Amino acid sequence: MSNQASSLSEKKSVSDADETLFPQVEFDEVRETDYSEEQYRRLLKKIDWVLLPLMWVAYGVQQADKTGISTQALFNFRQDNHLVGQQYSWLSTIFYLSYLVFEFPMSYLMQRVSVGKTLSVLMFFWGVIVLCTAFAHNWAGLMVLRTLQGLFECTISPSFLLIIGTWYKTSEHASRSIIWGTANSGFGVIVSLCMYAIGDSAQKHDSGLAAWKGISFFLGGTTILLSFFCWFLLGTPREVAWISKEERRIAQARIVANKTGTDHHSRREWKRDQILEAFLDPSTWFLFCSVVLAGLPNGGITSFGSLVYTSFGFTSLETILYDIPRQAMSIIWFLIVGYLCRFPNMRFLLMLFSIIPGFIGLLALALLPSSTDFRWIKFGMYFMTMSTNINGLLLWMHVPSNVGGRTKKSAVSSIMFIAYCVGNAGGSQFFRAVDAPRYIPALIACSICLGLEFVFVLTWRFYLAYQNHVRDKAAESQGLTPEQVKELGAQNGEKDITDRENPHFRYSY
Repeated sequence: MSNQASSLSEKKSVSDADETLFPQVEFDEVRETDYSEEQYRRLLKKIDWVLLPLMWVAYGVQQADKTGISTQALFNFRQDNHLVGQQYSWLSTIFYLSYLVFEFPMSYLMQRVSVGKTLSVLMFFWGVIVLCTAFAHNWAGLMVLRTLQGLFECTISPSFLLIIGTWYKTSEHASRSIIWGTANSGFGVIVSLCMYAIGDSAQKHDSGLAAWKGISFFLGGTTILLSFFCWFLLGTPREVAWISKEERRIAQARIVANKTGTDHHSRREWKRDQILEAFLDPSTWFLFCSVVLAGLPNGGITSFGSLVYTSFGFTSLETILYDIPRQAMSIIWFLIVGYLCRFPNMRFLLMLFSIIPGFIGLLALALLPSSTDFRWIKFGMYFMTMSTNINGLLLWMHVPSNVGGRTKKSAVSSIMFIAYCVGNAGGSQFFRAVDAPRYIPALIACSICLGLEFVFVLTWRFYLAYQNHVRDKAAESQGLTPEQVKELGAQNGEKDITDRENPHFRYSY
């Protein structure tokens, strides 16, 4: 009776308005041993078939929307909008500055309302913004549109990390996230072929719609359509309608062993002590610096990659086609890394390995002669940089895998995406108009950032390994078995305490 009374009390804490708009289901505490492995496997298969394809398409669409101006720049986008000097660079920078400013408020909104519903509404609005880009005719108008696009798009990556953390075990985080992470390149191939067709058609019909305008209509319309699917299918176990009440309990039981908490209660309060801990935790700042250093080259290359290709001596349409093999290889590398992440403590080693080809490739691009005789060597060097695409996603996995406490998780997620915005916004400014078309200083700066990222990730790995060693020694001194440590850690995680407060939590690296 006491459990039923507690459950009813919790349900009454949710306002009637919230319940009407965003119904959220509560259920009793469960343990991992309450269900069989067959029940877990059956539910996991259902989760994968519903969530992963939708997340793959959604993440691919947002990446295409965000970086579409790089391809549009090949088709008189800058000339038609009278962009001069650094104005094109600022279209990328303002997007990430807006992303930065609104990241924390949007994370707060998602915690207070609903992850899936909030994201789908904002997706609809950013689709409208992308579509409206086709009607721009000057820099001021584009700056307003890119600012609004950053505001609406800032929710997708944080919400995906929350969704992954509430549906999947820690051991599954990297492999599942990498699947939707491949959309950057996988969906990019599809979009590239569509944009090639749009560009080819526009060049054959000079009096028709400009290619860059057609690309805006295509990308914006696709996003608006997708937002309706996300409204009905995307969210945490509490929010979606495509699983039964019993399946919600199984979903909760699957992830109690993560020790970072589940979403079975509507934890809407923000805990100040967890926010303070987020800022005092050394891992937060290892994460911040690593994400900034990964974002600086990423921000520049995503906005100027197409223009770098044309400096090799390729035409606009050739640039679109010749980038497809790089995207395809990126998918293969993502899948290889996803498979290897199934083994314990491989994530940081794979990040370190991925940095090396990118560092070499960018440095070689800057040092090679400007002659078009070296175009295919330069193509190969630029091709090598695809290995670094995985690092941003692997860094993000620190939040669902290694951060305990709902409020701390939201705070660290916001800090991480602030770092992401700082890096990407600054990276666009590396590429100065006076350095066109080769942008040699920018390429050298990007390679230096990758070298520094290598140092930070390596140091961070040693720090996490040391933290686990200290906790293992403490557990041994108390006479606890590994099984007891796992059980106690899971119990503490369900109390919404942080990873540092939970002595039985172990970091993955």
